[in-house]
Amino acid sequence: MSTIVPAVAKAIEDIRCTFESCDVEVQEDGSGGALLVVRDVPMGYPYVQPEVWFGFQITFQYPYADVYPHFTNADLARSDGGSLGSGFGTASFQGQPAIQISRRSNRLNPERDTAALKLLKVIAWMRSQS
Repeated sequence: MSTIVPAVAKAIEDIRCTFESCDVEVQEDGSGGALLVVRDVPMGYPYVQPEVWFGFQITFQYPYADVYPHFTNADLARSDGGSLGSGFGTASFQGQPAIQISRRSNRLNPERDTAALKLLKVIAWMRSQS
């Protein structure tokens, strides 16, 4: 039986605190990491959806490995009817259709770049795509 390593457990707690109004689902990945789905994340403009979910994996190498990629609603759509643009692609997450959001951290600093901060940056980037 695998258990989540302490650094990943702390990252999960940080995400629960940062996104306290959201439902955070956690599933062990069998290697000391975890798969997470953060539901009911406020989104809105420039997207049709007022709320979305985000799925991602925090591997056992965390915090020395980037939390990448992130996934969201397969039906994500812009309110202006335009395409999602670069950085988005069709994919699946845990066997379900999803949109993959590709935002790699090129200069990862394990002392500063937390999983919660990475999700906040992904959300901010998505909102800036107007």
